[in-house]
Amino acid sequence: MRDVQSEADYRNMGIDRVGIRDISWPISVPDRSEGTQETIANVSLSVSLPHDYRGTHMSRFVEVLSSQEKRVTFHNMEGLVETLRSRLSARDAHAVFDFPYFITKSAPVSGAKGRVRCDVRFDASLTEDGFDLLTSVTSPVQTLCPCSREISEFGAHNQRAHAVMEVRLACFVWLEEFVQMADECASAPIYSLLKREDEKYITEHAYMNPKFVEDTVRDLALKMNADERVLWYRVSVASHESIHNHDAFAEITGDKRNAGKQ
Repeated sequence: MRDVQSEADYRNMGIDRVGIRDISWPISVPDRSEGTQETIANVSLSVSLPHDYRGTHMSRFVEVLSSQEKRVTFHNMEGLVETLRSRLSARDAHAVFDFPYFITKSAPVSGAKGRVRCDVRFDASLTEDGFDLLTSVTSPVQTLCPCSREISEFGAHNQRAHAVMEVRLACFVWLEEFVQMADECASAPIYSLLKREDEKYITEHAYMNPKFVEDTVRDLALKMNADERVLWYRVSVASHESIHNHDAFAEITGDKRNAGKQ
């Protein structure tokens, strides 16, 4: 049959990225307590296209995805984009996996267990400059306003917030570790199942541990700086304010790859 995609194109215009996106796909990812966790990813795959090729072969993206679906981890993202680049005869290849990941948390007093969702992104690319993988974990936390506590005769406004940790890593790190970092830097963690004794504990704990978004993001950055496995990071915290008609946010970026170099 005629291969229309491989026909020559005479407009002398290369394409930076061409491929498929927003395809839902079942995947398996490492789970620290259970071994693996099955989830559904929103996937985008793309490659560069030379100026003299009319089109790419879209079916090959799905073929590569099918061959990799059970091996979506930090360790094999490079192999995935290498396969993509080879299969499509491209100079550059890119893959993005967005998926929910569930952490089992035990309530602080009753020990009741529930699942808390965080959102994960693997953004991998292979270009002439080499391989790059950006891992992002978004985890819910709680913040309690220090100013509100200071100026009020009783109580203080508190709210759910989200900590976003984008990292480039030297080696594998469990997703659960990032969630733990966020919990430790906030006023209090977020749980899905709490009994009355747990609610009392969490409410009082947050009150005794007030944090601005600035406090939380600085503490997160300090954890990233202290972790040798983290080469580069961007951390941000957005507090979904309970008494204001806006979110409050703060962000810090750090690059440790050139630390100590003159």
